[in-house]
Amino acid sequence: MKEEREWLVVGIITSSHGVKGELKVKSLSDFSERFTKPGKRWLQIDKEEPILHNLNSGYKKPGKDLFIISLDKIKDKDSAEKLKNYKLLVESDNIPKLEKEEFHLNQLLSLTVKIEQDNKIKTIGEVIDLLNEQNTLLEIKIYENNKNILIPFVKEIIPIIDLKKNFILIKPPKGLLEL
Repeated sequence: MKEEREWLVVGIITSSHGVKGELKVKSLSDFSERFTKPGKRWLQIDKEEPILHNLNSGYKKPGKDLFIISLDKIKDKDSAEKLKNYKLLVESDNIPKLEKEEFHLNQLLSLTVKIEQDNKIKTIGEVIDLLNEQNTLLEIKIYENNKNILIPFVKEIIPIIDLKKNFILIKPPKGLLEL
């Protein structure tokens, strides 16, 4: 019987780097050691079964939320380029324990976005990406006009995050949704 594992997505491969098979990875983690400390990592595309790789080394690109990593089975640029958009995973038992009100940023991806209007709760979109340069921003696709907006990830604007019911409630400042 196949053992069911739980995974945590810690990054997304954005491109190859150089000619020796190194990979650029956009971080979805607050823990840089996921990209710098050698050990087991898995790669996954779509819903396919994750593939085991060993992380040989990694370092952070200065001034960016990108890491350059080297995996044991990827030795050249051609192999690296085929991995664009793959997710970099760790086993969920490798996740640092969180307090009751804490969560991992990547758990916000795909959550429904709701807003209170006229004393009613209305669904307006979904979280499609995280931008984590200086301060975390949530990229939200608005269903009504199919536009993407950026919302600062602060308690005043996002007072409710309900992972069990898969939604966030936002209270944007006047005009933010019209941008």
